[in-house]
Amino acid sequence: MAGDALAGATIAFDLDGTLVDTAPDLIGTLNALLRDEGLPALPLIEARPFIGHGARRLIERGFAAAGEPLAPERAQALFDRFIPHYLGRIAEESRPFPGCEAALEALAAAGATLAVCTNKPTNLSVALLDGLGLSGHFAAIVGPDAAPAAKPDPRHLQAAVEAAGGTMAQAILVGDSATDAGAARAAGAGLILVSFGYTDTPAAEMGPDALIDAYAQLPDACLRLLGACGGRAETL
Repeated sequence: MAGDALAGATIAFDLDGTLVDTAPDLIGTLNALLRDEGLPALPLIEARPFIGHGARRLIERGFAAAGEPLAPERAQALFDRFIPHYLGRIAEESRPFPGCEAALEALAAAGATLAVCTNKPTNLSVALLDGLGLSGHFAAIVGPDAAPAAKPDPRHLQAAVEAAGGTMAQAILVGDSATDAGAARAAGAGLILVSFGYTDTPAAEMGPDALIDAYAQLPDACLRLLGACGGRAETL
């Protein structure tokens, strides 16, 4: 890929389930709460589908699966315990998906500016990316607290692209869920979905501009979507 092939492009990424497999630490924190409450821990493979709708929903689904549905006030109290515990182990077992960092380097080498657009709070996102040594790849890391509204509201993606110094005419969102798809479509950005993320709906059913099964496919997908001259391609 030529060194200026993606000049002017802004590639924004979802975080959990897209850049990083955070399931081990999220489920590890959930299981710590379950054990504290005298409930059995959940296997990772069983609890992984509970991820993708925020920590509160993860807690609610986890406790229901363990046989103890939660009243709203109890869910809030557990959420208040969850966050500091999770922050303390945020990068203990979480890892970038295979090939992720090489793809980020290839995109940057081709002239693209990279950003993170995530519904994970900004402080947790920065802590995770710092812990994994990934923060330096991104011109902006924008959680919902740093935007007018959270994805799927398009203003979240627009805020992330603007913070990175880009324009929506040359922006792509790489994500894994309907939340990402909704934000990209509403903002008029390109949409690339990964097939290995956290979603109740298969990524292929969300109508992405491109679907990738591995990060090695991402640079070419971005190039096809944006076009070699930096404009949005009509079709892939």
